[in-house]
Amino acid sequence: MLTIKMMKPFYTLQEGNDLKLVFAYQYFSVIKGKEVYQFIPVEANEIRIDLKTKQIENLTDIFVFQRGTRIFRIPLFQLLQISDLVDHLKSIVSFYVQQVKSEEEEEAVCEEILLLEKQNLHRLIDKALLKGNREQFMELTDLLKLEEAAH
Repeated sequence: MLTIKMMKPFYTLQEGNDLKLVFAYQYFSVIKGKEVYQFIPVEANEIRIDLKTKQIENLTDIFVFQRGTRIFRIPLFQLLQISDLVDHLKSIVSFYVQQVKSEEEEEAVCEEILLLEKQNLHRLIDKALLKGNREQFMELTDLLKLEEAAH
């Protein structure tokens, strides 16, 4: 069983719904047995996460750890299975996941407001028709055309 001793991304990069956690020397270490192994960026040096699905995208990448002259290589999917890496990732990624959720909620609210505005415009057009107010009807239908063209 491996235990994560320390895991701090050297830097994080968010591009849309994708998050890259990039690691460097001295920022990632594990305990194997009773010995501490330091991460060395010989092969893979990042973990890529889709923030919408919360899935890790580079599970087959190989991470390398070293203690003195001893080195061990381990694929990311295996590191996830035999260590507490998931817990550490959750604490790092939670802010970014919440940020994506907030953006999605804001988009949903904006869409709902636009739908309500359009429904209100249709009601006003119906009201103008019932009253026989041609001028108001023309203004509202022009406004509806402009709104539909914008979206």
